[in-house]
Amino acid sequence: MKINKPTTRIIAGKYKGKLLELPSLEVTRSSKSRLKESFFNVLQFDIIDKIFVEAFAGSGSIGLEAISRDAKRAYFVELDRKSYNILVHNCKNIDINSCQTMLGDTFVQTPIIIDNLKNSSDELIIYIDPPFDHREGMEDIYTKSFQMVEQIENENVYMVVFEHISTLEMPEVLGKFSLNKTKKFGKSSLSYYSYSEE
Repeated sequence: MKINKPTTRIIAGKYKGKLLELPSLEVTRSSKSRLKESFFNVLQFDIIDKIFVEAFAGSGSIGLEAISRDAKRAYFVELDRKSYNILVHNCKNIDINSCQTMLGDTFVQTPIIIDNLKNSSDELIIYIDPPFDHREGMEDIYTKSFQMVEQIENENVYMVVFEHISTLEMPEVLGKFSLNKTKKFGKSSLSYYSYSEE
């Protein structure tokens, strides 16, 4: 008997309509298509030639959507091995040459990626989607995510975006970054932070 695997599709761009596999919902939440569509409507042409970093990447559906819309490169970090295997499969299916995947702890790997890109002439968009209700021992995940952003020293970060539970009060300032706006989509929200000149 064939088991139907959960899937989603690339919404727009050069890989529009291509199918992406999703990990089982016990492990990761897929970013809802309405939320994803809104995010890329906000970015529009600002995504072109940027480097996209997706923390807690799951299936990589956000970063691969960015690649489809002409982001220069995408970095993905995922801790769960099953989700990571699906992520690699999806990257191979879309454009593996533009993707770099890492199996590991977001709080260890993401700062290394960002630091390595510190002197790059390319601008970075960082997307952080902590798993807020599906894994044990994740109670302090937002605190750790905020601290990770506070420690970013790069001046080439164009934007930091959090996908988060809507009931969460987001900080106005995280290190060098200030909250621009929050958009709500039912239980999930997107909060946009941009680099603020001191």
